Amino acid sequence: MMGYIKIKKRLIGENYPVFIVAELSANHNQRLSTAVKTIKAMKAAGADAVKLQTYTPDTITIDSDKRYFQIKHGTMWDGRTLYQLYKSAYTPWEWQPKLKEIAEDLNLICFSTPFDKTAVDFLEDIKVPAYKVASFEITDLPLIEYIASKNKPVILSTGIATLGDIRSAVNACHKKGNQQIALLKCTSEYPANPKDINLRNIPQLVKQFKTIVGLSDHTVGITVPVAAVALGARIVEKHFILDRKLGGPDASFSLEPEEFKSMVKTIREAEDALGNDQYQITKGMKKSRCFSRSLFVVEDIAAGETFNEKNIRSIRPGDGMHPQYYQKLIGRKAVKNILKGTPLDWKLVK
Repeated sequence: MMGYIKIKKRLIGENYPVFIVAELSANHNQRLSTAVKTIKAMKAAGADAVKLQTYTPDTITIDSDKRYFQIKHGTMWDGRTLYQLYKSAYTPWEWQPKLKEIAEDLNLICFSTPFDKTAVDFLEDIKVPAYKVASFEITDLPLIEYIASKNKPVILSTGIATLGDIRSAVNACHKKGNQQIALLKCTSEYPANPKDINLRNIPQLVKQFKTIVGLSDHTVGITVPVAAVALGARIVEKHFILDRKLGGPDASFSLEPEEFKSMVKTIREAEDALGNDQYQITKGMKKSRCFSRSLFVVEDIAAGETFNEKNIRSIRPGDGMHPQYYQKLIGRKAVKNILKGTPLDWKLVK
């Protein structure tokens, strides 16, 4: 398995902090000022990277109202055509160099999802450091090969993919000599129900494809991303919006700044808590062992008197003999007078 991928100077893998990506998507509502404010808020909320989407309605579909192009699959976007949806959601390309510059000035990594070859060429011109392949493009193997040929890290989202689709997409990258691959467990439902996420797939994807694996999350809230980290996700991508009241196609499953900040904080705490697989006593645990149980004299005992269940007990703190010796002491005799509250020691036993 490849131990890590590298985007600019950031290493992403098992032994590195989780790479947290804030997805801008359509949450600018096609206002540049909103996009800029959103990127600044992403930085303040603790994101490592901002991800854009690079398409126009004409590069991703055609303007047709035939039934094939109508959205009627029980989604929040039903009643519109694909063209209408993407026209309302795309990020103008002329913004993207400026947004990338703003993000990088804030020390954020900025990359994008291209949806056709012209978008890849555009993103090459502005020198993005990595690419993401969206879930609905994972079957577009010629596009994936073209992306992989740029020899930059490729993050593949798997929201509609069968295992065969994933294998084909990974092979398409390998075919171009690109081994810098990460897979994102994803469920392409908007919003997604936690019952449909199947986070236990994450370690299976690691085992089967020997790549870095992360999560692209469309659930409401932060529970699923944090649980994903516990199961080995090394990338977390979540949609970000300044305020859900702004509306827009992705608003309902996007996190507001304070929610995103809480997610980042909780993920970092979870990472700290996961530690490593070596069982060991921490410094704090060692210190607390003074409060463990041990054997004490609990009634005054005269020299020569027999230890019994009434005059010695296993109690806190831990200054006396280990409780494992309790049965061996019962019936033995004291070598001298012992006062109540004295920790037992073999020197006191005849």
